[in-house]
Amino acid sequence: MFEWFFGDFSWAQVLILMLGAVLIGINKTGLPGIGTLPVVLLLVFFEARLSTGLQLMMLGAADIMAVIYYRRHANWLMVLRLMPWALTGIGVGVLVLDGFSLWVLTWPGIDNNMLRPVIAVIILVMFILNYLRTKYLKGADQLHAHWMFTAFFGLIAGFTTLVANAAGPVMAIYLLAMRLPKKQYMGVCAWYFLILNWLKIPIFIYQGRITYAAFKADLAMLPLLIVGGVLGIILINKLNQKVFEIIIQVLVVATAIYLLLK
Repeated sequence: MFEWFFGDFSWAQVLILMLGAVLIGINKTGLPGIGTLPVVLLLVFFEARLSTGLQLMMLGAADIMAVIYYRRHANWLMVLRLMPWALTGIGVGVLVLDGFSLWVLTWPGIDNNMLRPVIAVIILVMFILNYLRTKYLKGADQLHAHWMFTAFFGLIAGFTTLVANAAGPVMAIYLLAMRLPKKQYMGVCAWYFLILNWLKIPIFIYQGRITYAAFKADLAMLPLLIVGGVLGIILINKLNQKVFEIIIQVLVVATAIYLLLK
């Protein structure tokens, strides 16, 4: 049975996959700021493209669980406002990752590992900008309502989710700027990522990042995704709004620095 599910995976890889499944479950129902932690763990123990494929299938399953629980808390206007920019960002991510040839311009593509520091820098820069906006630009609260603010974060979220499933910190910064109550925050995240992650699955299959072996391994992770989802629900109901936001911000910065130094 072990060999059917996990093939030639080592015990260390299986344990990391199990931990990643629990973290993804918690991430989807309680603490969205920890979304980059399983990204980092899987990148350390698996080949880069395989790690993103393994994670995406678990994300897609956990998204269904999150939507079931938070389906009544979504702000659909916000989701729909972000979606065109996110889809454009996904398209850009495909071109950057796989390469393209257009008239005199040719781009050979880029390896996932080369994008780690780029993604980390983007996350840290946006965190700093958001901190400066809230700390020093008291009269600029209308900034988040401008379409360019949404376009910027939507494009970056689409790009980073396609390349490395790492859009969690991007959305965390954007949605914290919107000052949403925590359950509405979770509702927007649930529907937004359900749509994007399931749209990405055919792309990942085409790119060879989702394999039959990875699919079998992720099937065994479904019970642990549920365990993580229950733990996330318990955590979010125990935390007040201020603590909730602080935890997200600390985790965003910590994981971005780790990605940058890795």
